[in-house]
Amino acid sequence: MNALEKLKRKNSQNKFICVGLDTDINKIPSHLKYNSNPVLSFNEAIINATAEHAAAFKINFAFYEEAGAYGFETLEKTISLIPEDILIIGDAKRGDIGNTSKMYSRSIFNHFRCDASTINPYMGEDSVKPFLENPDKLNFILALTSNPGASDFEKLKLEDGSYLFQRVLRKINEWNEKKNCGVVFGATNITELQENILLMNELPVLLPGVGAQGGSFEEVLNTFKQNRRTDFVVNVSRGIIYKSSGNDFADAALHEIVELNNTAQKIYQ
Repeated sequence: MNALEKLKRKNSQNKFICVGLDTDINKIPSHLKYNSNPVLSFNEAIINATAEHAAAFKINFAFYEEAGAYGFETLEKTISLIPEDILIIGDAKRGDIGNTSKMYSRSIFNHFRCDASTINPYMGEDSVKPFLENPDKLNFILALTSNPGASDFEKLKLEDGSYLFQRVLRKINEWNEKKNCGVVFGATNITELQENILLMNELPVLLPGVGAQGGSFEEVLNTFKQNRRTDFVVNVSRGIIYKSSGNDFADAALHEIVELNNTAQKIYQ
């Protein structure tokens, strides 16, 4: 089963939540810090609690790279705990000249065995192409992100009156020859999603910004349903994995993702 098939299978079950494993040792429950590998213990509990209900897991490489070799080992072991039928997104936001991107793609896809990557496209087509060589993988390319700094470049107006992120969306559609491109589009401003969803055509969408950053899960669901779309995942990190800081943290994470899935079920039924 390739990456897109994994995503579509979960979406067909009205599962749209991507659990973000942006695990910070300073935020996990204190009782875990006595374990030999506290982050791995935390991740294992979260994965075991939520896997049945998740459409994907997204692993932000930065939270592991900062610990050096020990962090990379934790990253590898975390990935090995995720069931094979669930999309694994290696969130490293790579993007460099061709030969360098080729090495980054080999790292994410061949070594860490992720199903999908995130890519920064601002060095152009040759920085993206190496990731697109494998039709079985999926590449979520940054268009409009959920951070305040998105206004610095992504929302610059071009001579034709469109925005830079809209030009990026058009390019991503051009690059999608092997049907392995997706798009990252922030969910913090629902009007932006509503106004640009048609530009995404058939590109699967990864949406950050719901929960702690202020985006509304219900508004995202309604927007995609109104456009007869189901190929998307909404990333929720802090709102799930840090729902509780006590011994019940895994149960609290389970309860939160079940509630979100129940919302999706009601909207898509």
